[in-house]
Amino acid sequence: MVNVLLLDDHSVVRTGYRRLIDAEPDLRVVAEAATAGEAYARLQEGRIDLVVVDISLRGTSGIDAIRRILSRDPQIRVLVLSMHDNPNIVTQAMRAGALGYLTKSSEPSELLDGIRAVARGRRVLSTDVAQMLAEASLDGEQVLSRLTPREFEVLRMLASGEETREIATHMHLSPKTIHNHLSMVRQKLETDSDIKLLRLAVRHGLVDLQAMAV
Repeated sequence: MVNVLLLDDHSVVRTGYRRLIDAEPDLRVVAEAATAGEAYARLQEGRIDLVVVDISLRGTSGIDAIRRILSRDPQIRVLVLSMHDNPNIVTQAMRAGALGYLTKSSEPSELLDGIRAVARGRRVLSTDVAQMLAEASLDGEQVLSRLTPREFEVLRMLASGEETREIATHMHLSPKTIHNHLSMVRQKLETDSDIKLLRLAVRHGLVDLQAMAV
């Protein structure tokens, strides 16, 4: 039996996943969480083998949540289930420790098979994600791959319009540490201003300016 924790900030989505997973004889949802903080608390309450996590979470990032979950229990397996198929996001999620990455457009059977595979320690990518990564590699170097998962998330939050103090609060770090990360990001990406960082983030699909303007 694989004991699963669902980490997604939409209750309707979690309910759908729970029904799907609990219908399988070898899988069981033992806990749910809407935030990373709730997930950390659930991890302390009982045995959880695998966490299904969304990248977009309130109050923090899914990538940082992956890293923090695994720092608490390295034996836990993590499977990402997200609407994002950006190759940079996929790469950073896997670097943070996720073994699998599926998009929410995946078939139900693909999710169930993915949970079973990740629970056994195997790497899994949904078909659309694998194709995106292949196309990105053919196009040449992914410049954002120079960043660590934490640096990547700092850039993504900055590009989404968050201030340094907001980023620090979400990532449970000091503003000074965030400034240091941003300095390293600028150095690695060879930019000298936040405006240039924003342009680069937009060019690589990390932020949708039209969505931000709504």
